[in-house]
Amino acid sequence: MRYYEHVFLMRQDLGPAQLEAVIDELKKVVEDKGGKVTKVEKWGLRPLAYKIGKNRKAHYVLFNLETPPEAVDELERIERISDDVIRFLTVRVDEPEEGPSVMMRENERGGRRRH
Repeated sequence: MRYYEHVFLMRQDLGPAQLEAVIDELKKVVEDKGGKVTKVEKWGLRPLAYKIGKNRKAHYVLFNLETPPEAVDELERIERISDDVIRFLTVRVDEPEEGPSVMMRENERGGRRRH
């Protein structure tokens, strides 16, 4: 099994119940292919650097995955055809990060630093 960090952005107009439904559906895709989602972090509704379609904001979600490469391929295929997911990125890592991610630690500290 390999470790991956997978971040995906969902449309800004999704409600909390719809967000949970999409997250559960994507987790099921990974589990059906023999992998597991070890961590799910919802980073919240954040502004985008540029407009994607008609979206100026997006709901950001992070998955830490322990899975075979075939499960990542299937997950990305499902996200490509989904109307709810607007962008995604998967990165292979040597080992999963323990505890909260940098984004979650930043939120606990009180937001972004201004330069």
